[in-house]
Amino acid sequence: MKRAAAALLVSGLTLMLTTSIGAAGDKTLSVIADLAGQFCETGLESPEQVAAQFGKVLSLEDRGAKAAAFRRSLKLRRDNHFYRVDLTAFAGNIRRVRAEAHQALDAGKDRPFMLVDVDGSCAPIHGRQIDYDGDGRAEWLTHFDSALQPDGTREALNPPVPAGSDPGGVLVVQIDSGVNYLLPEIAERLARDDEGKILGYDYWDLDARPFDLDTARSPFFPLRHGTTVASVFLREAPAARLLPYRYPRPDLSRMEALLDDAAEKGARIVMMPLGSTRAEDWQAFAQTAKRHGDILFIISAGNDGRDIDAQPLYPANFPLDNTIVVTSSDSFGRLAEGSNWGREHVDLMAPGEAVEVIDHRGARGMASGSSYVVPRVAALAARLLDLKPDWNTMALKQAIRKRTGPSLERGSARVNWGWMPNPADDG
Repeated sequence: MKRAAAALLVSGLTLMLTTSIGAAGDKTLSVIADLAGQFCETGLESPEQVAAQFGKVLSLEDRGAKAAAFRRSLKLRRDNHFYRVDLTAFAGNIRRVRAEAHQALDAGKDRPFMLVDVDGSCAPIHGRQIDYDGDGRAEWLTHFDSALQPDGTREALNPPVPAGSDPGGVLVVQIDSGVNYLLPEIAERLARDDEGKILGYDYWDLDARPFDLDTARSPFFPLRHGTTVASVFLREAPAARLLPYRYPRPDLSRMEALLDDAAEKGARIVMMPLGSTRAEDWQAFAQTAKRHGDILFIISAGNDGRDIDAQPLYPANFPLDNTIVVTSSDSFGRLAEGSNWGREHVDLMAPGEAVEVIDHRGARGMASGSSYVVPRVAALAARLLDLKPDWNTMALKQAIRKRTGPSLERGSARVNWGWMPNPADDG
């Protein structure tokens, strides 16, 4: 049965690759299909033997115990391609095998272009293919169904920004995974120059297309975070305009250039629904943010269910005067499940659960977490600054603090200032 499934995998992938890349890809296709099929069938018993059939083995790593949760990862090279196979099993039963093909480039680099997942019976689940433009930038992500045929989904990965004009209003920066500026709700609110070019920038890819795309987890299954965050801000700050930056994950030292650019363009408020545990990664941000005391940074406390006073998260834990660190509560003034807290390092909590959003596809839905408190508090700051444009950062920060009060939780306070029942309330 598994052999039959592997044969289906080979034939399906052959059609997929030949249709979209051409016959030259058949050899690569055969490798990735056979590799996935054979690893699914015998990878638990004789991985070295299977791997040796396909090229030069670069690494073979195991994690966990075969009697419990187990993962085996293989990397190898054949001709001008790298291949990776990840096998996941539980109690000796294979649950999934994921195979990827990457094209080898100069200077030891590579670029991913194909993936297929098979289940424990070696039957295909789905596939993905990345197409690149002439400059080597990822342009399209095509989805394939369980028969490894295109399912009609073809995601743009780096489209040009639609034409438009500056809407005016308070300028607010969003540092995130980018935004889907193809959506009219986003495009019409983008800050632009006199020629209609957006002021935002992609500090990840270093181009003027800060499109919503986070490939840190997988280039085949990108995360889309920025559009949902932006939709909350734009709804609650209807007179503001948005300057989006795609954050520089490959090199966070670029935060200095990013913040300098934001300051030069007149930003007074910055949304930062980002964070990690590595303080060294955020030093450029901390040093530059301190230099720009005329900008108020609204920062997420994170969603790890922990006290960040004891287990720091950055940039939330940096002692900067021009920041407000926020976390999520429910509608009754209690810390939301899974949200971080800290009596010293988290300033306020506000409702951030089941917040109405527009997602990357343009569909309406709900989202939860401290990331969605960031745009709510930033929208409040924008509305206040619209009324009092002469306020400095400290005056703006104090006005926001005055909106907080004691939470309705029992026991000691979880945050420094308290609870803000409704950031959208201007009463």
